[in-house]
Amino acid sequence: MAQATIPLRSPDLAQQTQAKPRTVWSEARRRFRKNRPAMFGAAVLFIMVVTVFIGPFFYTVSPTATNFAVAQQPPSAEHPLGTDDLGRDMLARVMTGGRISLTVGIAAMLVAMTLGILIGSLAGFFGGWLDTALMRITDTFLALPVLAVVLLIGSLYRDSLKSALGTNLGSIVLVVLVIGILGWMTTARLVRGSFLSLRQREFVEAAHALGQNNWAIMFKHILPNSLGPIVVSATLAVGAAIITESVLSFLGQGLPSDVPTWGSLLFENKEFLEIAPHLVLWPGLMIFITVLCVNYLGDGLRDALDPRGK
Repeated sequence: MAQATIPLRSPDLAQQTQAKPRTVWSEARRRFRKNRPAMFGAAVLFIMVVTVFIGPFFYTVSPTATNFAVAQQPPSAEHPLGTDDLGRDMLARVMTGGRISLTVGIAAMLVAMTLGILIGSLAGFFGGWLDTALMRITDTFLALPVLAVVLLIGSLYRDSLKSALGTNLGSIVLVVLVIGILGWMTTARLVRGSFLSLRQREFVEAAHALGQNNWAIMFKHILPNSLGPIVVSATLAVGAAIITESVLSFLGQGLPSDVPTWGSLLFENKEFLEIAPHLVLWPGLMIFITVLCVNYLGDGLRDALDPRGK
């Protein structure tokens, strides 16, 4: 009696059956890695962050030590980025300024994202009169001249915050809060649109049927499915916050003069542009590269997290 033979699976078929199924995030990572400008921006931004936060531990030259004998020297082996009008090392000052500028940008982004997510979630989930009221408030903030309002708020509350928190910390908190409070509107509109499209989906109805409350449905079920536009908006908000802080510092309305930022370095050295252009070249170049890399990163995340992308 002939025995039945069991067909053997091919190695390719065995590998396919053992391969892990693709998830949304793994597919997004794959698309992001294939985006060369985004990968380039992420790599350069990572190098800059590591340099400004870890570099001062290895390059131990003081950013505040003055030496008039070497004032306004061009880049050299002793001072790789040259010195300013007081003989202070520009590389040390650029690294210190980058640490503060990036910290202000990230902190202001967190404030803007918190407000935008909260307001957009409430407007998109509940709708009705609450949606109308919150969107009219959003339109009002969008109509405000940001720079003029920032200058006005800074002149009104700067002294009170300085007396409460100290000169340096009070100025940093004021700049972060003002930039964050005036930068949440775009995120709120994106989150509202996502909530409006997701609140009628089957998984939301199932959560209602299981008896979960509105807050759990909003932040446990709907919000994770809206992370794509939120992440993109967060990356772009960092670049916008850095530019706004640089503009304020350039106008002399930002952080104190003894707290170097990329914007304040531009403001301090703008008078020496003709005789020592390197004094404004390096901080301006850092702002340009950082914002450009953040924009590349945001565009790459937008394409990677788009569910309709191929």
